[in-house]
Amino acid sequence: MGFGMIDCFWRRICCSILTGHTCRQLPRCSTFDSRWAHAFTPVFTAVRLELAASSLLKVDPMSRIRRQKQQAANPTSTITEPKPTTAGFGLRGVGLIALGAIAFAGAYAVTAYEQKTESKQQPAARKAAALKGSSENVAASVEAPITEAPTSAPEGMVWIPPGEFTMGTSGPSALPNERPAHQVHLNGYWIDAHEVTNAEFQKFVDATGYVTTAEVKPDWEELKKTVPPGTPKPPDDVLVPGSLVFTAPPTPVPTNDVSKWWTWIPGACWKHPEGPKSSIDNRSEHPVVHISWDDANAYAKWAGKRLPTEAEWECASRGGLVGKRFTWGDEPPKESSKLSNIWQGVFPNQNDQLDGWERTAPVKSYPPNGYGLYDMSGNVWEWCSDWYRADAYAQRMAEKVVENPPGPADSWDPGEPDAAKRVIRGGSFLCHITYCESYRTAARRGTTPDTGMSHLGFRCVVPDKKPQ
Repeated sequence: MGFGMIDCFWRRICCSILTGHTCRQLPRCSTFDSRWAHAFTPVFTAVRLELAASSLLKVDPMSRIRRQKQQAANPTSTITEPKPTTAGFGLRGVGLIALGAIAFAGAYAVTAYEQKTESKQQPAARKAAALKGSSENVAASVEAPITEAPTSAPEGMVWIPPGEFTMGTSGPSALPNERPAHQVHLNGYWIDAHEVTNAEFQKFVDATGYVTTAEVKPDWEELKKTVPPGTPKPPDDVLVPGSLVFTAPPTPVPTNDVSKWWTWIPGACWKHPEGPKSSIDNRSEHPVVHISWDDANAYAKWAGKRLPTEAEWECASRGGLVGKRFTWGDEPPKESSKLSNIWQGVFPNQNDQLDGWERTAPVKSYPPNGYGLYDMSGNVWEWCSDWYRADAYAQRMAEKVVENPPGPADSWDPGEPDAAKRVIRGGSFLCHITYCESYRTAARRGTTPDTGMSHLGFRCVVPDKKPQ
């Protein structure tokens, strides 16, 4: 039995006798305001026990209040107050008081010991409580306790503890590629608290001279591998550096034709998100966009990190919540909600901007999830390391618990079987329930690795590292 357990043993006795309830808070109790109160209570307990045993506190079963009321109702009656007796205190009382004194000395020693060692310890529960309170919008049901990280936190990253979680969903509104729900066990890892920003990506480019995919003239020999056989070569004036940019149509349009709002803009890239005349001035803390999978992977390697697996991304996005549709719980967002950066208004032509942002928002503009991670729902889609297969979860049905899945060995999308795709997760500022509810925790999609778009970014992870 450790010192903490001995100390708590006394506290439980004291709480039971002095307050009338059983202490269930281990190893710290909140019944008393001070640790010293716990040190004194064994003495008080010993005295009170002895007094009760010796009848010093014995009174008539009828309480004093009831006797006073009875006498007031019938003044002529005579009610004799029982007189306490001093019989029986004797040597036994002295002995118990001595025992109480010994208990006090023991509690004092325990208190001193714990004070000495407390500064060296940081209970995992304390960290879990801090994370749990990071957002008032996050529900309290946590699947597994937060455990201590094995090393000091890399700058700007959050520790995700090892454990098991439910990946995917089998809910009635689940899409086929999100089924079935299945159990996955992951090792612990670090993940960026927010998406990689323009300022962070600028440091990478300055240090390496890296040129993104959107800044390079497309190679038709590579491009035609991603389109159906027989697709004619585009004109040379189209095969120029650029990227896809969301352009809101002036009037309502059918939502089954994405060409109505996606436009190839020559010169659009991470430095010019809406085209050559735009810039990232005053957008240093916005997530970097127009980033291909190759760009994101290059940045991650330079930073000593890697892209998250799809399982790591989903586990982190859930924030410890069990079986919830969104990062904050099950309640769907309202038009006026400020839970994540998603479309507000009529998609795709009317953006009411109720949250103040037409496109991307600065990272940390919305409440974090239970792990303290920002923008795991909305703002921009995020690359994962996995190849995308629409049937990836179905292939895992034979396994009771999948251990650290790296993703499938190849890609398959029944809608575009000729295109090899990587997984993207999280949804973006363009998501709306009438068109794309991909800000749900289970939502998943695939995109060709050489694609950069104005709503596509990334964040990185660092796997579990042992203490140095």
